[in-house]
Amino acid sequence: MSSHSNVKSGYTRKLDFKQGRIEMAHGSGGRAMMQLIQQLFLQAFDNEYLHPMNDHACFPGFNGRMVMSTDSHVVTPLFFPGGDIGSLSVNGTINDVAMAGAKPCYLAASFILEEGLPLADLQRIVHSMATTARSAGVPIVTGDTKVVEKGSGDGVFITTTGIGIVPAGIDISGENARAGDKIIISGTLGDHGIAVMASRENLSFDTTIVSDTAALHGLVAAMIAAVPAIRVLRDPTRGGLASTLNEIARQSSVGMMLYENTLPIREQVKAACEFLGFDPLYIANEGKLVAICPAKDAASLLHAMKNHPLGRDAAIIGEVIDDTHCFVQMQTQLGGNRVVDWLSGEQLPRIC
Repeated sequence: MSSHSNVKSGYTRKLDFKQGRIEMAHGSGGRAMMQLIQQLFLQAFDNEYLHPMNDHACFPGFNGRMVMSTDSHVVTPLFFPGGDIGSLSVNGTINDVAMAGAKPCYLAASFILEEGLPLADLQRIVHSMATTARSAGVPIVTGDTKVVEKGSGDGVFITTTGIGIVPAGIDISGENARAGDKIIISGTLGDHGIAVMASRENLSFDTTIVSDTAALHGLVAAMIAAVPAIRVLRDPTRGGLASTLNEIARQSSVGMMLYENTLPIREQVKAACEFLGFDPLYIANEGKLVAICPAKDAASLLHAMKNHPLGRDAAIIGEVIDDTHCFVQMQTQLGGNRVVDWLSGEQLPRIC
């Protein structure tokens, strides 16, 4: 929401949130931009750190190790069952910070708006972000807004940056997986990607498939309280579970063995994947996490996860194995093994 304009001047012209659209002037640094900032962004996100309206945020420092993550969101369509680009941008960055075992503390948000975007759509997105951030207890404390010519964007792109702090004694990293560890997923796979695709292609199923987008830091805190020895946490977003586990296998120089009959996948998601020719292992999730922990702690960790609303469908789905090739494999329901390789190409573009 950055601007060098004098924020004390006061602008009385009201934005038309019903019929108005984004104009190039809304990114010019002048009167129109300040109206957009004051009447939309500041009113929605207002907090003690944002309110001074500087080009930076000044907030209390931390004692301990800090975590920082940034992510750009280019979702199409902007609104989908269970969420929108606004809530997704907040939850996604909170989750990236939380996967280090950190408590997310502050967010920054940057908007690239396309000329002609309806102000009603932008208002809906911003209010969704504000509601999501407040519900998560992670304020948006600074940001920036730019406008590009019509045809140079896709409505709105949002980049969010988050910072947090890791509790003392916690060491969670993709490098930590060891042979014999158990692999746990916090819930059903593929909900987000299929919800977005169904909305994009106007596909209808007997039951509406809803995105799982959610902030996972509360679940992570409960997990760490139960099992401080968690080795790895990761949210399986783009590329899905398969790509996430391949990343971890390479980082830790180990292999992975999954068991197909333990994978939690909703029947409607399975049906949609069969209809569309997709593999649910490669479909993005926005409210799930993968945890890897010592085998002796797996039962305790699973219990803690199942006692949290975002972990009710948690399941142990495999184990870490010795493998110098760092392959991820899956034991199928028929008793055979298949290699679960990296995603080749892009099954579902523009979903997060």
